[in-house]
Amino acid sequence: MSKTVISLLIENEAGASSRIVGLFSQRGYNIESLTVAATQDPSLSRMTIVTSGEPRVIEQIMKQLNKLIDVLKVLELTASDYIEQEMSLVKVACTGVKRDEVCRLVDIFNGKIIDATPKIYTVRIFGDGNKLDAFVEQLEHTCEIVEVVRSGVIGISRGERALKA
Repeated sequence: MSKTVISLLIENEAGASSRIVGLFSQRGYNIESLTVAATQDPSLSRMTIVTSGEPRVIEQIMKQLNKLIDVLKVLELTASDYIEQEMSLVKVACTGVKRDEVCRLVDIFNGKIIDATPKIYTVRIFGDGNKLDAFVEQLEHTCEIVEVVRSGVIGISRGERALKA
C-alpha cells in the first residue's frame, strides 16, 4: 500500500466536505490527513486528502470522487512531481541550558519560536512529514514535549500542471 495525495476542487458550500468524507467512511477507506480551505475564488474550495491503498483501491476512490456533484476536479498529486508541505506547532517544557539546545534545534530545522514563557517554548515548523517527525524525535532527546499540533498535508503540482475549474 502506498501513500496517495489527492487534491480536489469543490464547491464551497455547506455539506460538500462532509459528503466527500462520507464517501470515504461508507466504503471503509482511511483518511490519514485532510485539509480544506477556500481558494482565490470564494465559491470554490481546495481539499487535500492523504490516503493509502493498493492501486486498484486508489483508482476506485478517484472514480467515486469524480461522481460527486460537489466535486469539480480531482487530481492525484502523487501520480507526478508535486510539492508537499505541512505545519506543526510544538510546545516544549525546558529550562536552563536545555533552552539553548532547543533554540539550536529550531535553527537547524529552520523553525521559529513563536511564544516563550519562563518554562515553555512554542515552536512553529514547516516542511514535509519526514522533517516534522525528525524534529519531534530530536526534541524528545532534549526536553519534555507538552503538545504537538499538525496542520495536515497541503500539496500542489510542480510546473505547468494545475488544478483549476
